[in-house]
Amino acid sequence: MSQLKNKLPPDLLKSLHQVKGFDEKAFIEMHTSGNQVTSIRLNPAKHATFSILHPTLQRVPWSTEGYYLTERPSFTLDPLFHAGVYYVQEASSMFLEQALRQTADLNQPLRILDLCAAPGGKSTLIQSLISEDSLLVSNEVNKSRVNILAENLTKWGAGNVVVTNNQPKDFQRLKEFFDVMVVDAPCSGSGLFRKDVDAIDHWSLDSVEMCARRQKDILADALDALKRDGILIYSTCSYSISENEEIAEWLVGLGYASLPLQVENDWGIVETLSTNVSAKGYRFYPDKIKGEGFFISAFRKTSGDQSDSRPPKNKLQSASPKELLIASEFIEVKDLHFVKWGEHILALTSGVFSTLSLLQSALYVKKGGVNVGSVIREEMIPHHELAMSNWLTKVPAIHVDESTALNFLRRKDIQIESYARGWVLVKYKDTALGWIKNMGNRMNNYYPKEWRILNK
Repeated sequence: MSQLKNKLPPDLLKSLHQVKGFDEKAFIEMHTSGNQVTSIRLNPAKHATFSILHPTLQRVPWSTEGYYLTERPSFTLDPLFHAGVYYVQEASSMFLEQALRQTADLNQPLRILDLCAAPGGKSTLIQSLISEDSLLVSNEVNKSRVNILAENLTKWGAGNVVVTNNQPKDFQRLKEFFDVMVVDAPCSGSGLFRKDVDAIDHWSLDSVEMCARRQKDILADALDALKRDGILIYSTCSYSISENEEIAEWLVGLGYASLPLQVENDWGIVETLSTNVSAKGYRFYPDKIKGEGFFISAFRKTSGDQSDSRPPKNKLQSASPKELLIASEFIEVKDLHFVKWGEHILALTSGVFSTLSLLQSALYVKKGGVNVGSVIREEMIPHHELAMSNWLTKVPAIHVDESTALNFLRRKDIQIESYARGWVLVKYKDTALGWIKNMGNRMNNYYPKEWRILNK
């Protein structure tokens, strides 16, 4: 980190001289200090245990569930991390919570699109804020990154989410569909130089301009899917004006009204205005806040025909009464919809159930709702998604210590005294990790092979 001062791009520093809130000396000192900030955001559906274990953690001031850690532990070797008790998220980006709370009525059933969602930090945050009847479509363009997105949302226990793997332009098929659109756009990444020093070598003014063009293309391709009067939240982890204030100004030119966000004075967040139309943006400088570089702005769409066309006829196949009876041993069937998805049974909230056929007709759907499992020869084979969800009934469980939990997460055979036979939930600190099948003389480990811990 001592060489970082000489590596900070002079073109970046020069470009920021006239930007409100930029203090070159403090900015450089913070980047060369070697200080690292580690923050996590707790899962409100699972975090009780963590709160008891760590009662003195410092809060991230703009986040309901965000906390700073005093040091960075090995998250890979923490079973609670794999159980979805918390998400490791950069503190500045948690300000998305404020943007959503201040611009949308989160108590209402909403349709929300997280357009550039992997690896899942903002999607898990959104899911924690919205009502159960709401729908979150969490999209990722990259086919490999969509897998980690689906994994993180599964661990979060999210039941009202559909994960898709589509290009932004594909959402033009869903005209005027979403109430809220969140676009955390791919950017030049200067806001993360403290965390990723190697990224400096890839930064240039040309890359900034390329990213700005790409950001406009992404927005232009997807914005037809936002309803009139819908909310757009735009963010980057860049300091560059052309990726931030100039994009905000461009959006105002397209008919989007810039929305103010309230920030506390002691938060250290800097409100900026674009040059010509005073579009509001909010900058996070690491010398002023405890976090990394970030920019966010909020808008209301003022154009569109407010059409709300009826979705096509629901083509989802319902699970049979017999399958429901078998599934009810594992999951409370009240207030949920159960449909067949190949050989599997999905449990869907009303928001997902009412739209999944339409989404499937327009997009590539990676996952939706919670995969309960499959019924084979009148026996339920429970899926790992069910273990991670918050919809389980009182199934048999065994409580294990840390060493046994880690062996389970490595997909090793474990042996522990249990009188329960058949499918048993493995729990660590009263939080579910996954399934074993107790055969009496052995216990078969059903933790997903592709998720297993490889480090010893």
